[in-house]
Amino acid sequence: MRTFNKAALVASAAMLCAFSFTSAVSAQDTHRPECFSAAPDNAKVIKYEKREGPYKVAFVNGFAGNDWRVTAIQGAKAWAAREENKAKLAEFTVVSVGNDSAAQIAAIDNFIAAGYDAITFIAVNPTAFSSVIKRAEQAGTVLVPFDNVLDTDAIVQVNENQFELGAMKAEAVVREIEKAKGKVEGSVLEVSGLPGNATDRDNHLGMRSVLDKHSGLKVVQVVGNWDAGTVQKVTADAIATNGNFDGVMVQEGTIGALNAMKNAGHPVVPIGGDAGNGARKLIAEGKYPGLTAAQAPVMSAVALEAAVSLLEGNALPQKVFLPIPNKDNAELKEGTDYFPNLPDTFYTTTGYPNCFPVFTPEELLGQTPDNT
Repeated sequence: MRTFNKAALVASAAMLCAFSFTSAVSAQDTHRPECFSAAPDNAKVIKYEKREGPYKVAFVNGFAGNDWRVTAIQGAKAWAAREENKAKLAEFTVVSVGNDSAAQIAAIDNFIAAGYDAITFIAVNPTAFSSVIKRAEQAGTVLVPFDNVLDTDAIVQVNENQFELGAMKAEAVVREIEKAKGKVEGSVLEVSGLPGNATDRDNHLGMRSVLDKHSGLKVVQVVGNWDAGTVQKVTADAIATNGNFDGVMVQEGTIGALNAMKNAGHPVVPIGGDAGNGARKLIAEGKYPGLTAAQAPVMSAVALEAAVSLLEGNALPQKVFLPIPNKDNAELKEGTDYFPNLPDTFYTTTGYPNCFPVFTPEELLGQTPDNT
């Protein structure tokens, strides 16, 4: 149990009063709107009292079992290693805690107790963090979740439009099916992500918002956990059970689905997938129609940029939506959109140029995914 003396309670109240909310957002209201653009349904601006740096900042990751999360950690470390950011950081720490929301909350609480100024994190669960948000407010710690965000409007959150991301992939697959058949019919495979996460939920709803409009489509859904090995297994099982599909959509781990299809002698069909290097190489080689669209893992760096901006006293939209990097599969170019000389695990969308210069492959691959 934590106790607070009178002075601490007064300080906490002052920190709570440091929030500034407005009911509408315009370019004049917020810091660097070219980077931190407000989501269409954003209704608040959040601002804290400016504090002097350098700052103690942590990134508390949850699940760490796929290439996306590895790149997210590498991207956070690469951001912290850049000279212009290094000067603002007294300490920078990264930890991964697994899929247990209690473990993640405990890690965040530890950093709050240690006096960290800001904490970014990928939430294990979208609904379990209301108490830790209050504790962070009392302590004056800025929280910025990203990717898997929270069902709250109390703090700044950084994401892409997950519903739109899912819908984009489904629209591309439906469009290519219609182009090939003259109508939208047949069976499609949906490979979803890690259950219980807001990103998985919203991607799924986005896909279904498109697919459910077409009564001639049969949708088979399997759970891939955003892990290429799992995706390969569940795709192979789905093909063995249902036969060939007319289209395939994968939230993350597309290379696994492509390998399963190749091993099964599955024909080339439209693919709506992610932007992993291995996936894009196979798509380009096999001439799979469709779209690769990315939840770019270096969003981790944008969340850190947002956290520091808030500590510096800048106002940001409560709900930040970043642009979705995407490319038509027919337009993928070697050396630009995929890299034969880099590992399949490399993620090809390496930054958001409206926020800061994109990372080079060398910057990202020079960082480890280990706890620090």
